[in-house]
Amino acid sequence: MNNVKINELRQWMAQKQVDLAYISDPGHIAYFSGYESDPHERVLALFIPLELDPFLFTPALEVEDAQNSAWAFDVRGYLDSENPWKIIGKEIRTRYGQPGKIGIEKNALTVERFDAISDCLTGTDSFIDLTAIIQRLQLIKTPEEKEQLLAAGKWADVAFEIGFKAVKEGITEQAIIAEIEYQLKKQGVSQMSFDTLVLAGTNAASPHGAPGSTKIAPNELVLFDLGVVWDGYCSDATRTVAYKKPTEFQEKIYQITLEAQLAAQEAVRPGITAAELDQIARNVINRYGYGEYFNHRLGHGIGTTVHEYPSLVEGNDLVIEEGMCFSLEPGIYIPDQVGVRIEDCVYVTKDSCIPFTTTPKELLVLD
Repeated sequence: MNNVKINELRQWMAQKQVDLAYISDPGHIAYFSGYESDPHERVLALFIPLELDPFLFTPALEVEDAQNSAWAFDVRGYLDSENPWKIIGKEIRTRYGQPGKIGIEKNALTVERFDAISDCLTGTDSFIDLTAIIQRLQLIKTPEEKEQLLAAGKWADVAFEIGFKAVKEGITEQAIIAEIEYQLKKQGVSQMSFDTLVLAGTNAASPHGAPGSTKIAPNELVLFDLGVVWDGYCSDATRTVAYKKPTEFQEKIYQITLEAQLAAQEAVRPGITAAELDQIARNVINRYGYGEYFNHRLGHGIGTTVHEYPSLVEGNDLVIEEGMCFSLEPGIYIPDQVGVRIEDCVYVTKDSCIPFTTTPKELLVLD
């Protein structure tokens, strides 16, 4: 449970005269409470009042797990046969009285569920969006969070090692993914932070391609994009390797991408902006004439979820601060020819940054 962040949220609530915060995003519930769950279609919620004790609201089948988690306060369950919104309305009024202003997550709440919470709390004066404050709370990581992200990064390095060893002529992309995830599960990693990507040859020219039955062939590049969830925190990293000797063109594209990634990583420090970091990497690729093939942002924040605020992209003048964590992942994707991406997530220090993954980035040629 993250008492520090709950208290910071309450400070904001006091300033904005918010009586009750309704947290509905499962990732944010885990961030504040320490309880991780995917409720699917069921209602999972965290209610944080300005002063009294908060409570978790979960399906009945999850109550015991929630009580045994890091969460230190009450857990209220409900049966599938019950109307969860009627119970929520009764619980809130019993515990806290009639809230005047409620904080909600506009970017995580469906219209249907907004109508439901409004109906069960008739008499509430107004609603206010929590999105910006939660983004801000997640933006600066604590030393403890940094250690958890480092641990998740070490498992990504293990995953790369497993994947590289699995590469051989004729093996499919999906078979390599299966080997990575099987070996990680044997070592205690139960969850990847997103669907693992292994893309061979021209398939890697699609930044978010779909791995399939394509077989590894000699003299091609193979792109690995992967991450794990460890102790509630995510890793995300990308490496591109060669199977057998690459062509001169493949190696050229690789070296340009590497130069861009290293330039951005070396420029990270408090005071630079997100847009400036994006431009540093983009300038390298533009200088070699391949700017049109770098068709996505430089990076994104990372923490308890794999894609968090901020976005490192043109136009974002957010000033980088110590404690921020984000990815640096330039790529060059030339359709039907070649695709290269290189990525590390980093933690901003007082004068530079620390990467969470340490797998070497010089072009690895697998035989």
